[in-house]
Amino acid sequence: MPMTLPDFESAARHAVEQLEQKLSIIYTYHSLKHTCDEVVGMAERLAGLEGIDGEDRMLLVTGAYFHDIGFVQRPENHELMGVQYVNHVLPQFGYSPAQLKVIEGIILATRIPQRPHNLLEEIVADADLDSLGRVDFWNRSLALRSEMAMLGMYFTDQEWCERQRGFLRQHHYFTASAKRLRDEQKQNNLNFLLERCRECCPEVSWF
Repeated sequence: MPMTLPDFESAARHAVEQLEQKLSIIYTYHSLKHTCDEVVGMAERLAGLEGIDGEDRMLLVTGAYFHDIGFVQRPENHELMGVQYVNHVLPQFGYSPAQLKVIEGIILATRIPQRPHNLLEEIVADADLDSLGRVDFWNRSLALRSEMAMLGMYFTDQEWCERQRGFLRQHHYFTASAKRLRDEQKQNNLNFLLERCRECCPEVSWF
């Protein structure tokens, strides 16, 4: 008897509906747009470039759709909340225990600091932080700053520039495709942050 495939389309639609209906508007960064346009879109692109197809691609994209679903409950440990959620919901769409284990790893791979253990996890980790190597990096950074302020975490301009510069300096993309696509612009973004830091506090040596 052939194996019944999960109902991926319905599962993805469920994730989108949950984010549309239940995600607070305070999440100006971790929004529905972030999930669908940034993470899912880039995960699909990297999957193609890295030769991922079939069941692996379906599980990768499922994980991308659900990677921030935990924000519906709370921001703290949202990845763990997301794992609990998919283990409860995805069996209804025909996902097996073995498939759920793969999706769990994909969701947890987006935790900071990122520690992916296989190519699928590396792809979603790179997709989740894709904006670090894009030309719209600063706008996305300000969206994150606004979100954190709504959650009670405030930063001066200098503090934010220093925080973002430190994050970019320690970050690295995992997949060869993401490195090829984003490393050059990420360095440009680091140079931009250095100039912003100098503007905020010119008396400090930033090297």
